[in-house]
Amino acid sequence: MSLPVLEKKGDITLGGLYSLHDMVEEHSVSYTSAPPPTQYTRFNFRTFHWMQSMIFAIEEINRDGQLLPNIKLGYKIYNSCKTHAFMGRAALALVSGIKGEISDDGCTDAETVLAILGHSGSTPTIAFERVVGRFHIPVISHFATCSCLSNREEYPTFFRTIPSDYYQSRALAKLVKFFSWTWIGAVAVDNEYGHSGIAAFIQAAQEYGICIEYSESFSSSDPPYRLQRIINIIKQADSRVIVAFMSHREVKLLATALYKENITGLQWVGSDAWITDNSLTDIEGHSVLLGSLGFTVSRAEIPGLERHLRQLHPSHFPDSQFVRDFWEDTFDCSLNETADTQRKPCSGSESLENVESQFTDVSELRFTNNVYKSVYAVAHALDNLMKCEHGKGPFASGTCADIKHIQPWQVVQYLSTVNFTTEEGERVYFDNNGDSPVRYELINLQLKNKGTMTGVTVGLYDASLPVSHQFIMNNIPVVWGNGQTEKAPVSVCTESCVQGTYKVLQKGRAVCCYDCVPCPAGEISNITDSVGCIKCPLEFWSNMQRDVCIPKTKEFLSYHELLGTLLVVFSLLGVFLTLITTLVFYCHKETPLVRANNSELSFLLLFSLTLCFLCSLTFIGRPSQWSCMLRHTAFGITFVLCISCVLGKTIVVLMAFKATLPGNNVMKWFGPAQQRFSVLAFTLIQVLICILWLTIKPPYPLKNLLLYEDRIILECALGSPVGFWAVLGYIGLLALLCFVLAFLARKLPDHFNEAKFITFSMLIFCAVWITFIPAYVSSPGKFTVAVEIFAILASSYGLLFCIFAPKCFVILFRPEHNTKKHIMGKTSNHDIHY
Repeated sequence: MSLPVLEKKGDITLGGLYSLHDMVEEHSVSYTSAPPPTQYTRFNFRTFHWMQSMIFAIEEINRDGQLLPNIKLGYKIYNSCKTHAFMGRAALALVSGIKGEISDDGCTDAETVLAILGHSGSTPTIAFERVVGRFHIPVISHFATCSCLSNREEYPTFFRTIPSDYYQSRALAKLVKFFSWTWIGAVAVDNEYGHSGIAAFIQAAQEYGICIEYSESFSSSDPPYRLQRIINIIKQADSRVIVAFMSHREVKLLATALYKENITGLQWVGSDAWITDNSLTDIEGHSVLLGSLGFTVSRAEIPGLERHLRQLHPSHFPDSQFVRDFWEDTFDCSLNETADTQRKPCSGSESLENVESQFTDVSELRFTNNVYKSVYAVAHALDNLMKCEHGKGPFASGTCADIKHIQPWQVVQYLSTVNFTTEEGERVYFDNNGDSPVRYELINLQLKNKGTMTGVTVGLYDASLPVSHQFIMNNIPVVWGNGQTEKAPVSVCTESCVQGTYKVLQKGRAVCCYDCVPCPAGEISNITDSVGCIKCPLEFWSNMQRDVCIPKTKEFLSYHELLGTLLVVFSLLGVFLTLITTLVFYCHKETPLVRANNSELSFLLLFSLTLCFLCSLTFIGRPSQWSCMLRHTAFGITFVLCISCVLGKTIVVLMAFKATLPGNNVMKWFGPAQQRFSVLAFTLIQVLICILWLTIKPPYPLKNLLLYEDRIILECALGSPVGFWAVLGYIGLLALLCFVLAFLARKLPDHFNEAKFITFSMLIFCAVWITFIPAYVSSPGKFTVAVEIFAILASSYGLLFCIFAPKCFVILFRPEHNTKKHIMGKTSNHDIHY
């Protein structure tokens, strides 16, 4: 059994397990002679620094007097040397309490440790924790981060002063999400640490919508072809970000190989196992790693530690071969003059006071602080155990531990409840899984003086804060893997879908690979990378970019558009022509032609035609409650008034020329008074219909949302369709009656038979309104109103031109025909007086 590397007696002994050498040369055993001594190579200054920090913390507690008064802590530290065989022997030595080599008489001194500090690696810790855990000895690690060690069923006595990789993995996933990297590669070391860490990262990444293009693992002991295979994968990949859950050994191999293949510009995201390792600068391809980002434990200051390290001398540990190895490597001299070495003998004046090395460097105390906290955690647990009051203890019936015979499992119990704050203000405690509080610094590898890479803190992550404040970036420039500082690199399978589009997954590919498809009309997406589109509310429609719902265009027949303007012009032209006709008739009211055509009904007809032309204007413009009621009732009443006048004129003509018996003056039954009464009666009937319509269910303004998807048609709803068709039907009935009577009188033997013109006018009127019905029903939106206005204007113009145009022509251009003789005709014996 190997002797401890460093040892000091005490009332209570703490064990330590560290790897002081990166490699060991083991010789084959012949079993015929004693095996040669073990040869160690590549002394690890970083681990020796941690070991001395453990000793410093123990000696500081011993000097303190307030913590564990009258108790002296001792230590017994073994070298595991990175091999399971050495680690197993060291762990068994700590568990069994064997003090030294087994003597010939078989007697040994036993001194069981109450806690073991170390190891720094997850895989070695898993191996020996399964052994020492069976003996209920607590193990406190400062660097073993594998989330598997949080399993209390498998590792019931394990504690650590570094957060679990579970939290680091989630923090790294948040980091990747923060910079919008959704298409990444993952590489891990081929052991429990790498597999567990990368699996937790991938799970967290998928929760944040991050896709993994590839996930590979390898070990530094693997044959070269496995590393080359990973290099080829990285070379062919589209992703520009690599998340690496590896130790510094694998990172060095991978970076060197990438450098030789001239593969640069990658953004590395690393775990705390390598991101702050100073030895990365020593490799040929360290420039590949510039700009790497990764989380590591917070930096701290430990007063007095630097002095303790610089005062180290081999004379303090005369029996330690490893201290001598450290000294000889540091000063390149030999302490043993008889040894066969090419080094010069040490002069004895060597001192660490002016030596700058990884061992004496206290500027980046991160994992060293974890070692320091581990020692103090055990000390506080022992102190609480010593101060236990009977009846208030943590064991059965409130009992306390026997301080003269403290058992390791009792220390486990007190470690579970330890809670204290360091002089730096950092709180130390363990949760139910033996894990520490989660707080990281975000490190960015930047090139500093003399070509060395230095980790610069550019952000913080604290899991104890609310989710939205857990990750905070400092105002410090970040150097990226592509060498830029202004803008983070882009690593996506597909560029983000802009607002107005949505994602459609590409068949057979990861969810981060998609096509951006524009939203359909009437739907929008107002966020990037939308998975679908949102329908606009009923009165809204999507804009051209499909990213905002805007109010739908309200459409109605307006005065300002061309169609509305033309209809207004034709309406006013009709009014103008009607007024001109009225003026002509008024100026020639005493002429035979005007007197023979019932001037009173003619002027009333011209007045009603003026109203017909004007009522068409009520159909133009934005519908309102009053305009909707006015347009239909005004139209119905004015047209009935107009047709009533025409009907009256037709009856007069028919009665006059049908009275053929001598002395039969039938006209006395349809004189001026009767004519006025008939017009009034016919019109009042329409007024009554309109009143009933407006009373029961009047027309009202309506927003028609169904006719068009992208527009709102403002129109007048009929209210009661029965009322509307009753108004139209009554007009049609009068027009049909007028047409029939005029048709019967069309062949009366006059040179100027007004019945013919009335027949033509009624024929046009009926034709217009018969064709109006299907056109009205089938016309969409504002064109429905335009059709109605056209029907009003067409029928009004028909009446105006057919009835009055011939008469105006005679009055103005054929005055010689405007005589009683010409009008009555030579064949007629009738002398009509109106």
